[in-house]
Amino acid sequence: MAVSGTHNDLHSEQGARPGEHPGRAANPVIKVHDIAWLEFVKPDLDRAESFARAFGFVTSHRDARELHLRGTLAGTPCVIVRKGSAARFLGPAFRAAETRDLLRLADATGTRVRALPPTLGGSVVDLLDPGGLRVRVVADADDLPALPGQRPLRLNLGDGLDRANATQRPPREPAGVRRLGHVVLQSTTYRRTLDWYLDQLGLIVSDFLYYEGQRERGPTMSFIRCDRGGTLTDHHTLALTLGPSNRYVHSAYEVTDLDALAAGGEHLRRAGYRRSWGIGRHIQGSQIFDYWRDPDGFLVEHFTDGDRFDCTLEPGWAPMTATGLAQWGPPATRDFLGIAPGRESLAELRSILTALRAHDNEFDLARLRGLLKVASS
Repeated sequence: MAVSGTHNDLHSEQGARPGEHPGRAANPVIKVHDIAWLEFVKPDLDRAESFARAFGFVTSHRDARELHLRGTLAGTPCVIVRKGSAARFLGPAFRAAETRDLLRLADATGTRVRALPPTLGGSVVDLLDPGGLRVRVVADADDLPALPGQRPLRLNLGDGLDRANATQRPPREPAGVRRLGHVVLQSTTYRRTLDWYLDQLGLIVSDFLYYEGQRERGPTMSFIRCDRGGTLTDHHTLALTLGPSNRYVHSAYEVTDLDALAAGGEHLRRAGYRRSWGIGRHIQGSQIFDYWRDPDGFLVEHFTDGDRFDCTLEPGWAPMTATGLAQWGPPATRDFLGIAPGRESLAELRSILTALRAHDNEFDLARLRGLLKVASS
């Protein structure tokens, strides 16, 4: 039976059973306000900036060692890229609701508050999640002013006619990024890592997914949002999934509407960049999506029209399947699922062998069978 208060009216979503994970901590150390930015290392800043501009970012800072990429909304940069010999993801930064939250977090974790560089301003507490990923919590970082952005098109929908004696001609130009929406991470210690983010940062779960036939072992993916009380927030700011390695999966950036997303995709395609999967509409989160590979192999997403929840909604529960990733759109590609032949899939295969031999993670043979069933579904 579904539990009252869950969003249980679509795609077999249902509430928690007795004893299942509640999706939130009873007494978190702090409650972060939002995601701030993501940090990467890439070997070629010129190449990274060229793709970023085609994707729809604006450069807010550039020197010989660092590149800052922003959206059109006021706030911090969305992405910080540092020059290095090999491409890698450094970690996310979350924005504290109040400056004093940094002191509370530092005291609870045995760390300290440090100043951020002048290019960002403000202060930071640096933590490590259970998988060893650096997680930053920042306060008082300098906000960049808003920039002019793409305006949503006037649409004639059903009987509501909003455009008369005028045509639609959306230009094939970069889909102007408005803001960073979320990041998805894979963890070998999914449950321990999930609880860490809920306990330390006060995040709450919007949806759990589980491997079919293994619900009694607990969820294997969670879509997690910020808890801002009665204020609506994105369906997920962070998503975590169980897997054979600790790694970045993808990050997502909001654009104005479907036409901006689709026309921006045509611009990227004509520029020679590779679509991974799309266009479609997700189930968990409901976003219209379009996924692309950047020149360093990182998966990035344009999205629009995502769900917003306040703190009152309890988690939904649903089986994890490839077909369950979208309400409509093309089937999830082998590239998106990480099983296309290539360097990434070979690395993941090696990780599977390593994880199955280890005893300090949650990825065992039964979980591998569940993951393979997801990929083949």
